[in-house]
Amino acid sequence: MAAPGKLSTFRLPPLPTIREIIKLFRLQAVKQLSQNFLLDLRLTDKIVRKAGDLTNAYVYEVGPGPGGITRSILNANVAKLLVVEKDTRFIPGLQMLSDAAPGKLRIVHGDVLTFKIEKAFPANLKRPWEDVTYQDTLRSCMVLIVFLSCVTSLEYIEPPSVHIIGNLPFSVSTPLIIKWLENISCRNGPFTYGRTQMTLTFQKEVAERLTASTGSKQRSRLSVMAQYLCGVQHVFTIPGRAFVPKPQVDVGVVHFTPLRQPKIEQPFKLVEKVVQNTFQFRRKRCYRGLGMLFPEAQRVESTGRLLRLADVDPTLRPSQLSLSHFKSLCDVYRMMCDEDPHLFAYNFREELKQSKSNTQEDEDEDDEETHAL
Repeated sequence: MAAPGKLSTFRLPPLPTIREIIKLFRLQAVKQLSQNFLLDLRLTDKIVRKAGDLTNAYVYEVGPGPGGITRSILNANVAKLLVVEKDTRFIPGLQMLSDAAPGKLRIVHGDVLTFKIEKAFPANLKRPWEDVTYQDTLRSCMVLIVFLSCVTSLEYIEPPSVHIIGNLPFSVSTPLIIKWLENISCRNGPFTYGRTQMTLTFQKEVAERLTASTGSKQRSRLSVMAQYLCGVQHVFTIPGRAFVPKPQVDVGVVHFTPLRQPKIEQPFKLVEKVVQNTFQFRRKRCYRGLGMLFPEAQRVESTGRLLRLADVDPTLRPSQLSLSHFKSLCDVYRMMCDEDPHLFAYNFREELKQSKSNTQEDEDEDDEETHAL
């Protein structure tokens, strides 16, 4: 029994090792699904520690596989753990963990790309997005007695006790983080609860892109999309040899903390379009990619206007553009879209496809005329 005034702690009873689970249920990683098992529980414990204090937290684990990280999360004394696993082969092993932790672990057979988490956890976990810190409260309370009266409300305005943790299959890691970044922008999905934190694994190269600073070789679309919405930290690297089967790359563990206010306050799809087009030609000067935002007939004039109004040097490379540059570009592009309602729908790839189609039709007509002659 726990000592009076102290929270009781939970530890899993003795269980077969992850390696024994793999043998018991004859599990093999599927190469097509880019599955790699992490067997070292010291490393899974480290991933969970980097997520922060999970005592009495509600955790959503994606891609649990044979359950290595799942064990470490349960041993962190969480209130509830929800795991979503697409591969039915892993369900029996996870069920063994559920039996060892009665009432703590819920297993869902499903796809993380489509699973709806909005109603998976209690509604009372939701917190306002614009939380305040103790320092904010101190500044707002003019006298100590007023401050003390405010303290009782701090529980409601702290970030939610909801965390996302996962050793993601490489094949879904990028589309999944883009999906969640859009959820952050719209404050829906896992972020209906507030600024839900995420601790996730990626290929080391992807982890470096997510955290790359302005001007670095790894600076990319992912860098901008993640950093305008989150504080992003590459917390440590796991060598590939720690996984079974061993991948050809090392793995980076990345921690995301959604910002109270995004650094670019425009719709996600608009920001995504500007950033994607900018990095279309990452080795060219930025005006080259930004020009693809506009139809060919007005490309030179409109690109020049965009860069001039945004006060961006057209000779900069995409990797040299800061978040401040992208904010200005998105704000001006939004203004131009408001002036021309058809502009946002423009897609240079569709124009290129149509141009090729017309060229092919002209060539076919020429062939028919030549044949007739």
